[in-house]
Amino acid sequence: MKNWARELRSVAVALGCVLLVRTVVAEPYSVPSGSMVPTLLVGDELIGAKFAYGYGKYSSPIGLLPDFTGRLFDRPPERGDVVVFRLPRDPSQTYVKRLIGLPGDRIQMKQGRLYINDALVPRRKVGAYGDDSLYVETLPISGGGGHEHEIVEISDSERQDDTPVFTVPAGHYFMMGDNRDNSLDSRVAAERGGVGFVPEENLVARADRLLLSRDTSVGWLDVAEWPHAFRLARFLGRIE
Repeated sequence: MKNWARELRSVAVALGCVLLVRTVVAEPYSVPSGSMVPTLLVGDELIGAKFAYGYGKYSSPIGLLPDFTGRLFDRPPERGDVVVFRLPRDPSQTYVKRLIGLPGDRIQMKQGRLYINDALVPRRKVGAYGDDSLYVETLPISGGGGHEHEIVEISDSERQDDTPVFTVPAGHYFMMGDNRDNSLDSRVAAERGGVGFVPEENLVARADRLLLSRDTSVGWLDVAEWPHAFRLARFLGRIE
């Protein structure tokens, strides 16, 4: 019995350490959809930095923290960050999107182009992505300069390419997918089944780096196809 107790104590300590790391430092996440193509692909495994924005009520992976608003050790995110967050209308779901609008910003899509505070966000076409167009978009960031990242567009006349002006409330953020015409994001209100504005307490982590990437259409038992399934060039890549 003493040996069993000692083993159980060791297991409990190990599990406690893992839980602590995944709550305070970093946690892995899987990407199940293509809403963040080309930045994130289906089958990507990413590492989210839990400490980047401080800690909210959803920081614990198993819901051990009490229900509270705001964040502990709060560090506001920056426009352009790729953010892991809990879906406001259903916190059991975890989403990952790019942060476009900060509190007080005015966000609008007009004829497929993004406007922030009435200013057109620059983009330049760099090629094709399958049948779609690939652009580099430059978001304004604090301190001058801009944050460059790639986006994919089917066209400039899709369903969410013309919107009203969204004014981001205090303590909230506006998220969009890089696959602009295939993303359910803050352009769609929560009451219509979308994301809506994301409260600061729903932020979970900043997506910093890819761990690995695998084509999920290839099964784990299809050993002969593994050389084609694993996207080795994406392993440990930085998420921009």
